[in-house]
Amino acid sequence: MRLVILFFLSCVLLSCEGKKTKTIEPKKSDSTSITKEPTQEKKEPNFLLSDANVMEFFLDYDQKHKENTVRITTDFGTIDVQLFEATKFHRSNFIYLIKKQYFDGTQFYRVIQNFVIQGGNSDDRETSLKRRKIGKYLLPNDYDKGFKHDRGMLSMPSKNIENPYKKASPFEFFIVQQQGGAHHLDGDYTIFGKVIRGMDVVDKIAAVPTDTSDWPLQNVFIRKIEILK
Repeated sequence: MRLVILFFLSCVLLSCEGKKTKTIEPKKSDSTSITKEPTQEKKEPNFLLSDANVMEFFLDYDQKHKENTVRITTDFGTIDVQLFEATKFHRSNFIYLIKKQYFDGTQFYRVIQNFVIQGGNSDDRETSLKRRKIGKYLLPNDYDKGFKHDRGMLSMPSKNIENPYKKASPFEFFIVQQQGGAHHLDGDYTIFGKVIRGMDVVDKIAAVPTDTSDWPLQNVFIRKIEILK
């Protein structure tokens, strides 16, 4: 008789535990689906810069991002650059591209001893894909801020084709390496920063052998550009 009672009680207990499991687990599952699924499905819009929106975008960006010192890491060492507040579109553009990691893996693709080293481009497909994801646009020439193309100045080349106003190609830059400066460039290109440390690295890059199109015979990579402050 005792065995029968014990067997009956154990069945009742097991039955209750099973009911508890069935009522609690669906609630946890329901709660999880309500709180997590919308977060997982939320996606950022595919924003692209263009000539139509670039001015407004960088005016707003300039108000929120005041970083002005960056470090360029190359195969020959590091170059520290201070960006000028006066050229807000070009400074903001440079900071924006750094945060997008655009420059990482690009090259100094035009090197002329005792003139300039020019970077921000490459001959690989990945660089073209990066540009496509950022957008297609030019920056206004902002050369009238009182800066000159002295040695160590950071400037932005203009797009050569169909560009009578010498608007700047936003993905590229050059550093004046020439002793005494390259003042014949003044008024044509926007100077937006200066080298504050690492001109010895600039000189090393400028001295590498190049082909007839001024491209280094051995690629000089920009490993990364990072914001210091």
